[in-house]
Amino acid sequence: MSDSTLDDLNERFSIPGCLTFKKAPGGLIYAEVNNDSAAARVFLHGAQVTDYAPVGSEPLLFLSALSRYEDNKAIRGGVPVSWPWFADHPTDASKPAHGFARITEWTVNKAGLVSGGETSITLGLADSGATRDLWDYSFELDLDISIGSALDLVLTMKNTGDKPFSITSAFHGYYNISAIQDIAISGLENAGYIDKVDGFKVKKQNGPIQISDETDRIYMHTEKECVISDPGFDRNIRVRKSGSSSTVVWNPWKEKARSMSDLGDGDYLRFVCVEAANAGDDIVHLPPGGERRLGLNVTTEER
Repeated sequence: MSDSTLDDLNERFSIPGCLTFKKAPGGLIYAEVNNDSAAARVFLHGAQVTDYAPVGSEPLLFLSALSRYEDNKAIRGGVPVSWPWFADHPTDASKPAHGFARITEWTVNKAGLVSGGETSITLGLADSGATRDLWDYSFELDLDISIGSALDLVLTMKNTGDKPFSITSAFHGYYNISAIQDIAISGLENAGYIDKVDGFKVKKQNGPIQISDETDRIYMHTEKECVISDPGFDRNIRVRKSGSSSTVVWNPWKEKARSMSDLGDGDYLRFVCVEAANAGDDIVHLPPGGERRLGLNVTTEER
């Protein structure tokens, strides 16, 4: 993106002392936010919140130091937006995993201050020739991001065409933790889940989730908040959601992480993904003119 575009974004949307647009290595543009409650970065590439830290707290989001900041490449960490399909494409493995929204540049629609001192920014994405080559439907997406004592995301999905479509999606949040073996995740007790590591077998969760090997699970018919209890950082991370009845929990563990060139040695020990999702049989069907929202709210508290 050109410097003139960067200058234009700052002229139209910057907020003195609070929000500024900058350029990252590789030329990708991001919004840097600093207010009385938190600091954050939001990339236009993928509409991705990569960093979020409430004042006085360890960062809530994990971001790999080996993340790529390149066109058509996903950024490893933060909160990627999976859309219009979750995980691999159901019929064509050559298409990008987790859809194209997370590897496409979004536009800035508006930015401002809201009550309570939060900073808001709205990013948008609409169908184009490039998206229709991958998925031949007309759509509009708006991602409303509020940064304050909570990180609040609302993705509005609209079918602007003349034919219905179905999607799966997720806020693929990577949460920064002290040590994977020491945390526990509550909120999904007694829920049934699809274990993708064990041949997609359907199982039932007994007690809080503790992770000691590769984990890739879709918890079904779950709308409750999840709490990541982290004794090492002496805090709980609360993950609330709306418009979602499935929750994904993921960590690649040692062997799979080694195959991922954008993760450093030992990085798998420092994050867990707890995702507000429309996955498995939680499929969103949108008729022409239809609209649906997926929401995520993240806060932290001392244990």
